[in-house]
This record gives sequence, C-alpha cells and structure tokens, in this order.
Amino acid sequence: MGRIKEIKHIRTILIAIAVVIAISSLLVSHSLVKDLEREERNKMEVFAEAYRTFNNADENTDLSLVLEVISSNNTIPVVILDRWDSITSYLNLEIPKQDTLSYLKQCVESMRNDGNSIKLYHEDGDEENFSEVCFGESVLINRLTIYPYIQLGVVLIFVLIAIFALLSFKKTEQNRVWVGLSKETAHQLGTPISSLMAWIELLKDKYSDALILEMEKDVNRLQMIAERFSKIGSMPAPVQEDMVMVLDRVVAYMERRTPNSVRFVKNFPNPPLNAAVNASLFEWVVENLCKNAVDAMDGQGVLTIDMFKENSLVVIEITDTGKGISKNLFKSVFDPGFTTKKRGWGLGLSLAKRIVEEYHNGKIYVKRSEPGNGTTFRIELK
Repeated sequence: MGRIKEIKHIRTILIAIAVVIAISSLLVSHSLVKDLEREERNKMEVFAEAYRTFNNADENTDLSLVLEVISSNNTIPVVILDRWDSITSYLNLEIPKQDTLSYLKQCVESMRNDGNSIKLYHEDGDEENFSEVCFGESVLINRLTIYPYIQLGVVLIFVLIAIFALLSFKKTEQNRVWVGLSKETAHQLGTPISSLMAWIELLKDKYSDALILEMEKDVNRLQMIAERFSKIGSMPAPVQEDMVMVLDRVVAYMERRTPNSVRFVKNFPNPPLNAAVNASLFEWVVENLCKNAVDAMDGQGVLTIDMFKENSLVVIEITDTGKGISKNLFKSVFDPGFTTKKRGWGLGLSLAKRIVEEYHNGKIYVKRSEPGNGTTFRIELK
C-alpha cells in the first residue's frame, strides 16, 4: 500500500509540474507576443510615415532612406487603401489565384477589427486627402502564438508517458509480489501436507474411523490450495470443462462451511455449458466471491448463482442480499489491499480479477449494487 501511495504521489507531482509549465509557458509567450506587437506597430508607424513622405516627395526630396524603410518590411502583411477605400497596393500577403480582391478586402476588414490601421493625411489640415495603411501580424508573431500550445502538447505527452511508465512499473511490481508470495506459500505448504498425508495413511491402516476420512478430505483440500498457489505466475492451459460440475463443486464446498441461515440458490442451464478454464483456479474465483457474499450478509441471507449463455459468452452472476457497495467503489474493490473487513488482506478480489482476465481472457466486474440491497458480480468467459 505504501508503494502505491508513493506512485500516486509522484503522479500528482508530475501533473502539478505539467500545470506549472503550461501556465508559465502561456504567460511568457503572451508577454513576448504583446512586446512584439508593440514593436511591430512602431515599425508600421515609421513605415506609414515613410510612405506618406514618398507620396508627397518632389524632385528635391532625398528618397534613399524612405525607400530603405519601405523595402525593409518583408515580414509584416500590409494593405494600402486610398480615401475612396480602394486598394492601391499590398505587401507580404499570399494571395489565392482567384478572388484576389475579395481576399484582400477580407484581410482589410480583419486588420481594422484588430485595430491595426493608420491614416496618412497627405496635406496638413486636409482631412479629405488621406491614405490608409492596414497591417496584420507577422509570421513570427503567428508562430509565437501557436508555439505554447505545441509546447503544452509535448509536455502533456511527456506526462502521459511518465504516468504510463509508473503504472506499468506498479503492475510489474505487483505481479512480482503475487508470484513470489504464491510460489513461496505453495513451497511452505508442500512439506507439512506431504507429512500429514503420510500420517493419515498410517492411521487408515490401523483405524477405520469416519473422522480420519474427514481429515483426509481436509488434507486433500490443503493440497489443492497449495496447487492453486503454485500455478500463480505461470500460464496454466485451460481445458473444456462442464461449468455446471465446476460450480456444483464450489457450492457443495461452501454449503458445508456456511451457516444454515445462508440459503444457496442455483440457476444452471440444462444441458450444461462448456467453457475453456483451469478448473482449480476458476473454482478459487467463485469461492472468493461466495465467501465475500456470505461476509456481506453477516451469515444470513440468500446467495444466488446464475449461469447462462449470452451470445458467444458463458456468463456467471453471483448475487447476495448483503450490505451492498457504493457505486464509486465498483472499480476500487479489485485493487490490492482494498477491504471493508476488520480482518483480511484485501487480496481475494484482486486475485480473482487476475485469474479471470489474465489467465482466462474473460471479464469480471460489479454489475449492480446498492447499499443495503445486495450486490451482483458478473463473470464473462469466452
């Protein structure tokens, strides 16, 4: 649990860093764009004055500096209009082959709306004799406007990759813990179980008591549990099984170890359905669900097991009349360590999910639940 919290903490830090980078990038870029816009407006005012000087020039006017100013503008789009609103010239605009005039008028309208327009009065005091210089944003400003969003996209991709790597690491680490714990448990159980089986054989030679037969059943049960643990971490080959027989074995085992106040209801098809499963591991899944259901009902209620075919799936639904689960916990119940009991490790449902989804390519999820009205778990097998 500590490792999971640490990974969630790192994920939160990564997201926070991404947000800080995004906000900082937008603020800095916005400031740069504003500075460039002011600088370009100043340039255009100089350009407009040079254009006015050029129009008012006579044979004695030195136009070298004026022409240099006008020709130096090779980035800022410019459209010049006369007092009748007719376009007289334009610079630095990529014009479509068709509808040139229409396109230029659209550009002028956009430039005016942005406040990028300077009026040039050619004679002092004569407001009827003027030209208008409209200008737009340069390529550099347009690039700077788009750049922060590209940068945000790169940061977002980086954060997503980092989070994916963390989750993959978390899953790999969990798998190692599962496999190591399971193998070690099977190994530790093996020796005492073998010894118990030998002692039971000796007792059977001397006594023929029903108690010894029950002891033998329990030892065989322990041997099956050890076998289940030994299969975790490997990929046991599934075989076609009669699912009615598989579930009957689980119900028979659970009924012997459950109070009489819990009633089991079986709704199984006839003829039975077959599915490719590893019977030993799949029985473990159903046992876990049934044990959780009995605990949720506090040892009193009805536990219903339905099995039916739906399209190409074999569906098993286990319904109890217990406490129920809040909707926001439907996915969390399968997390390792999650439990609502005072006792327990919170590994049963996580293990069930692993067996169903990784070993049998199926699905397991909470189909429906409501606090106080019971829960239905659904298993789907191909």
